Amino acid sequence: MKMKKIVFFDIDGTLLDHDKKLPDSAKESLEQLKKNGVFVAIATGRAPFMFESLREELDIDSFVSFNGQYVVFENEVIYRNPMKTTEIEKISNQAKEYNHPLIFMNEKTMKATVKHHELIESGLGSLKFPHPDKDIHFYKDREIYQSLIFCEEKEEKIYHGEYPDFRFIRWHPFSSDILPAGGSKAEGIKKMIDRLGFDLEDVYAFGDGLNDIEMLETVGNGVAMGNAKEELKKVADYTTTDVDQDGIWNGLKALKLI
Repeated sequence: MKMKKIVFFDIDGTLLDHDKKLPDSAKESLEQLKKNGVFVAIATGRAPFMFESLREELDIDSFVSFNGQYVVFENEVIYRNPMKTTEIEKISNQAKEYNHPLIFMNEKTMKATVKHHELIESGLGSLKFPHPDKDIHFYKDREIYQSLIFCEEKEEKIYHGEYPDFRFIRWHPFSSDILPAGGSKAEGIKKMIDRLGFDLEDVYAFGDGLNDIEMLETVGNGVAMGNAKEELKKVADYTTTDVDQDGIWNGLKALKLI
């Protein structure tokens, strides 16, 4: 069956509920989408190693990860956009002065600049991940696609304007993603739909966070979850119910995709 439409799904707060579990209705929805000839992909801020089991459970082999910096189409890497090593070193030195720990991430694993920090425990704990091992030089001999900085929002402002090659996106009260300037899920999605040959009007996306704004603005049909940030709902074409209230199922039904 030829695929005529594609739907991208964010993970946290979209596919996974507030307890980081996949609702039965969401799984059933994606299975029905595939039966209806719709291409299904993931668009997340997570690293690939952080959602392997979910991809296996949903039988999905195409995804946009690291907020657009690492794109895989049918298990083939089609786009990479790593951070500048010189700038990582610069922010590492500055963050150390302020006692703000960092995490460096590539497609396989992540390492921290400290052995233990309570803000890392809180941030990663909300994603059900343990505190990573310490390796302050992890970024020096490999490509890093995203970093995490751990501090309160008011403290993060000292970095703004200092790093034109980076952008900061807050995802937790104690943490923000750091990714290449200009990078976004939208840019990653463009790489994939170029490969597939879809028109933007046939591209759909579901999300709930600040890192989904460009994605919903770019695709032909942007859907915000009922639990989404208000900033996202303002740019969405449609707002569905909460992730805990069959948001995926109800949204796809409203769009007549299932």
